[in-house]
Amino acid sequence: MKKIIIYRNILILATLQLLGACNKYLDIVPDNVPEIDRAFNLRIEAQKFLFTCYSYLPRNGDGALNAGLMAGDEIWLPQDDQSRWHTSFRIAQGQQNVNDVLFEEWGGWNKGNFGGSPAADRKYFQGLRNCNIFLANIARVPDMSEDEKQRWIGEVEFLKAYYHFYLMRFYGPIPIIDVSVPENAGPDELRLDRKPFDQCVEFTSNLLDRAAEKLPLNVPDENSELGRATKPIALAIKARLLATAASPLFNGNPDYSDVMDKDGVHLFNTTYDPNKWVRAKNAAKEAIDIAEQAGARLYVYTNDVFRLSDVTKVQLNIRNAVTERFGAETIWGLSMSQFTNQANCMPPLTRGNLNERGRLQGIWSVPIKIVRQFYSKNGVPINEDKHIDFSNEFQIRAATQAEGFNIEPGYRTARINFDREPRFYANLAFDGGIWYMRNDANQSSDVNSFYVQSKNAERAGFGDFQNYSETGYFVKKLVNWRSTMHMGSNGQWLLYPWPEIRLADIYLLYAEALVESGGSTEEALVYVDRIRNRAGLQGVIQSWKENSKNPTKYTTKNGLIDIIRQERMNELAFEGQRFWDLRRWKLAVDKLNENITGLNIRGRTTEAYNIERVIFTQTFIAPRDYLWPIKEWELMRNKKLTQNPGW
Repeated sequence: MKKIIIYRNILILATLQLLGACNKYLDIVPDNVPEIDRAFNLRIEAQKFLFTCYSYLPRNGDGALNAGLMAGDEIWLPQDDQSRWHTSFRIAQGQQNVNDVLFEEWGGWNKGNFGGSPAADRKYFQGLRNCNIFLANIARVPDMSEDEKQRWIGEVEFLKAYYHFYLMRFYGPIPIIDVSVPENAGPDELRLDRKPFDQCVEFTSNLLDRAAEKLPLNVPDENSELGRATKPIALAIKARLLATAASPLFNGNPDYSDVMDKDGVHLFNTTYDPNKWVRAKNAAKEAIDIAEQAGARLYVYTNDVFRLSDVTKVQLNIRNAVTERFGAETIWGLSMSQFTNQANCMPPLTRGNLNERGRLQGIWSVPIKIVRQFYSKNGVPINEDKHIDFSNEFQIRAATQAEGFNIEPGYRTARINFDREPRFYANLAFDGGIWYMRNDANQSSDVNSFYVQSKNAERAGFGDFQNYSETGYFVKKLVNWRSTMHMGSNGQWLLYPWPEIRLADIYLLYAEALVESGGSTEEALVYVDRIRNRAGLQGVIQSWKENSKNPTKYTTKNGLIDIIRQERMNELAFEGQRFWDLRRWKLAVDKLNENITGLNIRGRTTEAYNIERVIFTQTFIAPRDYLWPIKEWELMRNKKLTQNPGW
């Protein structure tokens, strides 16, 4: 690994020197030819170059480097302590700009170095350049079998496709980097223009198909290769790509009718194409079939050595689907990016000797609009439930003994925290809420478990400059239940690779594409209900017929799409998908113009604490904010580039 890092640093240093000397426009020119020759003289050297191609994968396990997680509205940081803000959260605060682009992925700059994260070295055009160098040279490595060469080619073709897709999500149309530009290329060959979005999609989709043909169903050596590209990973990314292309943002969007390049070529097709949903449907089904063939399945907690209650076991179904290391549900876990923010999610807890307040502990807070998003215990939105009245959300009531695996018995808290679906309690923590953790052998039962006290001056409440939840709600889902914290120590956070793609995500993409393409609604409901059943809920039809004020909602296309979308919001909460879904659905202009609200965290009594207050008013300007701006400096040095609309 040390050699790989050294080799990678040499490549980056050489690239920076080349750029400084020649004023290149995209980082796509090969390094010194003799150096490239040496890199492919032996298998061990070629493998170093392969790992260099992998090194550009995003570090999504670090919240500071995951724009999907922190630049939207799911997670909020303390409003008065800007020293804890990073560039992606500043975007959530409405600070994006064209001159000094925040979280700038075009050139790979201005993502910050928050918490020591090496953010500045993720330059995706440089990564694409290295992928092309690898593909142009791997065939001549002498001490490799043809089968191994084909697998490595498939891996790098996947990475090349993924880096294109990654940039497309941010910028829409991008230059297609298919081959390395010759070393003696002139300025005109280096000034690449953006290609129409549909052309980018077609190129990337075809490349993923070629990669999938060469990739294994599973990695041959799980001890050393987990996280490397496989056929299920490639096809899952293809499903995500085609669902994005079929969605309203990119499929017949009139907002982009005047967006052209310098030659007058339209960069977006503003005519709606229903066949894009058919392609997305087929891609999602192919991805599901291959993933299940490889052994993927929805996670269910079964090894119950602690004799936990059924309530806790269902919650572990949900929590462990994310935090289990390379669990059965994980299609792609980012082995080079473990989730590093468990302490930011977890509040100091009471009972026994669980933990002391640590640095930045519990500062990731959840806005109340996300709290409202989860269903009632009857499996329908809280404003649709005809049996349970949520109209007075912050009325105070005490938990009963029967509710004791969700809320401390006898504890007085807000009405909104009662009678909610299992995913509410698995995802969130709140004043009086239970937080089950194994912690150690003496505290493995969920009877008399740990719970949160978060009013002002209480252990998890406001009062510490570095540590408090701005809204009064905490992110439980992302904390591994086997992590431990003890008095007088930092404890042990049981880390896990960031689950970039879960099977549940592809199930819901398939259901959405089925309905949008006019396919079988019955089949779509099968896949939605699999996820609902794992989460302890009845199926859609039974839930809406028996419990909803709108019992026929699922019988219309728009109604069923609305149900599937909310199912995605609930199932994939705090995994960075809401940010991208709201954009592709063109709903960000509605959701990201709502107030960020929380509880009155300065309140010391139950009544004073459980009052909703406005924390921040978000502003999302459409169509401008749907796509990232290209930095003005990039436009000045490459006259072929055009800016995204509104910037």
